[in-house]
Amino acid sequence: MAECRLYDCAKVIRSKNSGPFEITLDVLFDDPVIYQKIKDSNMINKTTICYLYRLTEDKITQIVFYDKALGFKITFARKISSGTCYDTDVYGAQQHAPLSELIVTI
Repeated sequence: MAECRLYDCAKVIRSKNSGPFEITLDVLFDDPVIYQKIKDSNMINKTTICYLYRLTEDKITQIVFYDKALGFKITFARKISSGTCYDTDVYGAQQHAPLSELIVTI
């Protein structure tokens, strides 16, 4: 077993708006063994996401693993709706950074 940052073992990590009030994080892998290890580790859960994004669990809409795509999706409520005053990321395209730095065991 080895530890690495999620961005070192994932093929794609991205974020985007899921409407004006939610952010979606997508993580895709090109290695089915690594994907399965991440999935089986149960490290991708509400507690971890709440810690990384400073959220309460009720703000997380979904955490879904897609085996056929070798990836998972996380959706949570934005703290500030897209395009309103004080929003610093209208498209939600820069919100994947905390997740990408997560240390995982593979």
